Amino acid sequence: MIRSRLLLVAAVLPLALTACKKKPVVVAPEPTPTQQPAPTPPRQPEAAPAPVNNGDDERRRAAVAEAVRMLTEKILFEYNSDELRDDAKSNLDAKVRLMTANPSVRIMIEGHCDERGNDEYNIVLGRRRAEVAKRYLTDRGIDASRIETVSFGRERPAVQGSGEEAWAQNRRDEVKITAGADQIRPAS
Repeated sequence: MIRSRLLLVAAVLPLALTACKKKPVVVAPEPTPTQQPAPTPPRQPEAAPAPVNNGDDERRRAAVAEAVRMLTEKILFEYNSDELRDDAKSNLDAKVRLMTANPSVRIMIEGHCDERGNDEYNIVLGRRRAEVAKRYLTDRGIDASRIETVSFGRERPAVQGSGEEAWAQNRRDEVKITAGADQIRPAS
């Protein structure tokens, strides 16, 4: 029995040793380096020549700022009136020129009143003031769809206080640019 075990061990041992034997690692030979040109660094963009500032940019910015100021300049009214004064008409004429030169511009005209009178009356008066300014612009060729109107009555005074000086500043239309402000250019 010992002999048969010994024979068995002698027969199995070489098989076990070959099974546990590490397989040789085959290392692929490194490729021989080929002569490739070194990668070129990314090309830096050429600096743009410095713009010659001859004042044209400054003049253009100033002209655009003036156009915006004229377009948003408020329109003043007399006490208890929605009739356009002469200074209001010239103010609106400047707006016509600017809106004609800038067809993408849209505005909102806000009608305001002073503190005298009741709320209902002042809302109606503010609306009439905004509408008379809109009608002035549309009668001179500005498309009505470019102009919105709203009335705030006496809710948003421009100047606090009681007295003619404050009231005169509060009887007004304010003009807000609602679209196209970034494309405004001066009227020719």
